[in-house]
Amino acid sequence: MKPQFNRRDFLQTAAGCALCFRARQAWPAIQGASPLVPISPGCVRSKVRVAKIYAGIPGALWPTPKLDLTAEVQRYETEFTRMRGDFADVDFSVDKLVTQPEQVKELGDALRDVDGILVIHLSMGITPILEEILKARRPTVVFAAPYSGHEWSNFGALRRGENGALLECILSSNFSDLAVAVRPFRAIHHLREAKVINVSTRQPDGDYLASIREKFGTEIKTVGLQPVMDAYNSIRRGEAEAETELWIRQAEQVVEPPRDEIFRSCQLALAFEKILAQEKATCLTVDCYGSMYRQLPAFPCVGFVRLNNMGLGGICESDLPSAMTHILVQGLSGRPGFISDPTMDESVKGIILAHCLGTLKMDGPDGQAAPYRLRTIMERQEGCVPQARMRLGQKVTQLQLTGGERIIYFTGTVIDVPDSNRGCRTQITVQIDGDPEKLWQNWTDGLHRTTVYGDITPDLKRFCRFKNLRMIQEA
Repeated sequence: MKPQFNRRDFLQTAAGCALCFRARQAWPAIQGASPLVPISPGCVRSKVRVAKIYAGIPGALWPTPKLDLTAEVQRYETEFTRMRGDFADVDFSVDKLVTQPEQVKELGDALRDVDGILVIHLSMGITPILEEILKARRPTVVFAAPYSGHEWSNFGALRRGENGALLECILSSNFSDLAVAVRPFRAIHHLREAKVINVSTRQPDGDYLASIREKFGTEIKTVGLQPVMDAYNSIRRGEAEAETELWIRQAEQVVEPPRDEIFRSCQLALAFEKILAQEKATCLTVDCYGSMYRQLPAFPCVGFVRLNNMGLGGICESDLPSAMTHILVQGLSGRPGFISDPTMDESVKGIILAHCLGTLKMDGPDGQAAPYRLRTIMERQEGCVPQARMRLGQKVTQLQLTGGERIIYFTGTVIDVPDSNRGCRTQITVQIDGDPEKLWQNWTDGLHRTTVYGDITPDLKRFCRFKNLRMIQEA
């Protein structure tokens, strides 16, 4: 399959299915709904609150007794300005040079009210300052460049102590790692601010909802059919026609779905966006093979993909653990997840990840969309789904947040993009980093897993430490 549109065509039609959240502002607003423009992928309510503390001692021997702390702070601030895009969703509510522990005490509630604390190690002698910061009991990342001091040699012991339970450290000369340091804070913030709309007549398990709310702060609201139908019927025909034309024009091929099926899918997709805007929510899931089967005017697949492309969340089958995982990976990486029904292939040390709908913007809402064809749902032979062709050679992480206690995961590389008439429409074969036999023998917690581009293991480890979660490598 070769794309029938080039990069220029893609950028000219970047609204709709090839949507990024910045381009969305130029797209006509849906009637009766406020524009839903994420602050960052996965968050629509507020910025991440971070305390940025420069820690240094005047006249310290390392890195040099001639170090000008003010000039050193400015050197870092120049880097923050250079990377301002990486911090566009961050509010540095505390931004201070601290030279003695008493200055930390004066900050008081300002530290306790943040999502995380970024400590930038400037010189030798900052251990008392760091110990005072850790008393705030907030997730803390220390960024320590080479020559900043000898304290790094005690960070390990400090992390193992009671006061260091929420301490992580990045020892690096790469200033880009300052952006890495805030990723777990962003994920914590996104989960706490997130609201998931669950379209179903079946109520989720109350204990699960309570545990998720207590652990992460996430709100999950279940609604029935009527709010969806009200939103669907409010969409103007012209809006749905325009959306339909975008999907058809940008597709490599329309294989099975008739135009009317595509039109109803697009009208429902616009209704989903309207519901999220009205609810100030970030993620929507539908009980599509359960209580909502054949109740909606179309299958929800196009609507899910469209939300994922926008930096929001569209999740199949009222799968709340997958919804939570999707929000988590968006917070850590800015990229959506691909939920799949896996099947093993030990002959290539692999696992085939398959689902009928394929998210087109796996690099995030600002990334280029993958080529796609419009197909029917394989197992139903009806409906409309985008069959996406993902990238060969791509490193991926597959994971699931199984509740409030653990994350199961493994990593691998995409070695094939099958176009099979079996299973589901969108497929990738991932060669596993590990033992495929161990993976299938120890598989737990249902079939679905969430796959995200990139190896996000280091970011997951920091997040799990801050939220007291176990990380289990499945392979």
